[in-house]
Amino acid sequence: MCRKYLIIILLALSSCVPLSKYRDLPEVKAWENDIAGFERLDVEKSYPSDAILFAGSSSIRLWKTIGKDMLPYNVIQRGYGGAKLSDFAVYADRIIYPHDCQAIVLFIANDITGSDNDKSPLEVSQLFRKTLYIIRRKFPVTPVFWISVTPTPSRWHVWPEIKEAGNMIKEICGKHKNTYYIDTEKYFLSASGLPKKELFVSDQLHLNEEGYKIWTGIIKNELNSVLGK
Repeated sequence: MCRKYLIIILLALSSCVPLSKYRDLPEVKAWENDIAGFERLDVEKSYPSDAILFAGSSSIRLWKTIGKDMLPYNVIQRGYGGAKLSDFAVYADRIIYPHDCQAIVLFIANDITGSDNDKSPLEVSQLFRKTLYIIRRKFPVTPVFWISVTPTPSRWHVWPEIKEAGNMIKEICGKHKNTYYIDTEKYFLSASGLPKKELFVSDQLHLNEEGYKIWTGIIKNELNSVLGK
């Protein structure tokens, strides 16, 4: 019993990770125009209340066929290139709160890239927890899906760290109701255990048409299993 309450306390404390250390960073403030653009769309356009909000980094932004691919679901697309959890958490309320949607799907893949500014897997998981906490303040029971970071040829050298962060996020999802981890790893690895280069465009980071087809199937299956379609 004591251990149960200790876990609850630790989860609560983790949700209080301050965003002040990120909020004024130039790399975070650089996205202000993109977020303001989303806010203009929210004013100019109306969206059905049964829509699914897809938000995150460039793989969401570049998904040109998302509306067709996700049928019969209606879609709200809110991706910006290069998104990290450290900036998404800062802007999460402005991106997500305007939408009374059926579900929220997140894909954010740039916190660990092999650069000198990479975050540790623990910091990535804490930022995910903070993002989830922000979402739950307004949408306590709306299904939230986290799409696992894709194993890509261009970032394969830091895959162990990416995978460790993913495992931590998966554990968090498993401890929260209506929160789901969509694991895509095995679909993008060959029999030799390496990323399938043929599923990516020339930068070997972003998905090509075939890669998006695979993504679509995985994501829709998860949505259908939870939303009952």
